[in-house]
Amino acid sequence: MKQIKTPITDDIIQDLKIGDKIELYGTIFTGRDAALPKLVKSILNGEKLPDLPGSAIMHTAVSRAGISPTTSNKEEIEENIPFLAKSGVKMHIGKGALGEKTVEALNKYKSIFVVTPPAAALLTSRLISREVAAFPEEGMEAIYKLEVRGIPCIVAVAHGESIY
Repeated sequence: MKQIKTPITDDIIQDLKIGDKIELYGTIFTGRDAALPKLVKSILNGEKLPDLPGSAIMHTAVSRAGISPTTSNKEEIEENIPFLAKSGVKMHIGKGALGEKTVEALNKYKSIFVVTPPAAALLTSRLISREVAAFPEEGMEAIYKLEVRGIPCIVAVAHGESIY
């Protein structure tokens, strides 16, 4: 099991391959159907937002019940992954197969996609702190900044290859 700490560099991405098992430590952001399109629009408008270069974004909502990944190939999520990778997001965390164009974009921008088990109790036990980083009006689907300790993941897309 490889231990990865944010911020994530190109060298770290280069050393990972599909099938690698990792534990993620540090700061990650969250976003899903409601917030990711807003995040992309805000970046395009030049608004001040969370610092994305070297970051990881988990496709999840944050509630009192905890965190657990949502399906990443939903249109509202997957269509934003290439732009976020171009904006410096190095790791996208979710579940499900991504389309070929998204796999190509991740490769182009030296970013990867990892899957994590949809086990809210396990993932929530690795959560140290949370705070709203953007779009509080979206409630549990706002962009959150999380501090995590050892989120388990498997590299599913890297360097133009996919396990799906």
